[in-house]
Amino acid sequence: MASPTVVVLDYGSGNLRSVVRAVERAGAEVTLTSDRVAAQDADGLLVPGVGAYAACMAGLRAVRGHEVIGRRLAGARPVLGICVGMQILFSRGVEHGVETEGCDEWPGVVERLRAPVVPHMGWNTVEAPAGTALFAGVEDERFYFVHSYGVRDWTLETNNRTRAPLVTWAEHGGDRFVAAVENGPLSATQFHPEKSGDAGAALLRNWVLSL
Repeated sequence: MASPTVVVLDYGSGNLRSVVRAVERAGAEVTLTSDRVAAQDADGLLVPGVGAYAACMAGLRAVRGHEVIGRRLAGARPVLGICVGMQILFSRGVEHGVETEGCDEWPGVVERLRAPVVPHMGWNTVEAPAGTALFAGVEDERFYFVHSYGVRDWTLETNNRTRAPLVTWAEHGGDRFVAAVENGPLSATQFHPEKSGDAGAALLRNWVLSL
C-alpha cells in the first residue's frame, strides 16, 4: 500500500525542513511547495507558521493558500495547522493593536497571552478531551510550545446537526489557551509536534494514519 501524500504549504513561514522531515518519519510522502494544484490534490495538507499573525496571513494570501484550505475543507479533505498555522484558522488576530482578518474557519480571536512571563516557551502538558484521535496514546505527554499569542476564550455554538470540535487546552502562568483542535477534516496544534520528541512524532503518525 502506497504511503499517503502530504503537501507542506510553502508560503514563507515556518521551520519548513524540520516539519517535512518529521512528517516523512511519520510515514508520508511529503512535498514542500506553494503550488495550489499539488496542495489541493494531496491526501493531506499541512500549514506551518511562525512569527507574526499579520505576516503569516499576508504570505498565505499571496499564494492563495486560504482558498486552498477552504476548498479542501469543503471536500472534507484533511488539513493540519501548526503554531501560527493554527492561529490563522480563527476569525482574526490582534497584535500590537493591529487587527488582522484570518481564514475564519473557526470563530475566535488570537490575542496576547496574559501570563506573567511571555512568551510561553518550553514543554507543557495538555488537557486532551475524551474521544481524541490526534492525541491517542499521548494524552498525558508533554509538547513543545513557543508562542506569545493564543485563543484564550472560545465557545463554539453548534446545532444538533453539527458535531462540536474536540478542543485541547493548556495553561501557562494561570492563563488557559487552546492547545489543539480536531474538527472533522480540520486539525491544528498550537505547539510544535516536530519539536516535541516521541510524543510529537506519535501525534503526527496519528494524523498521517487518518489520511
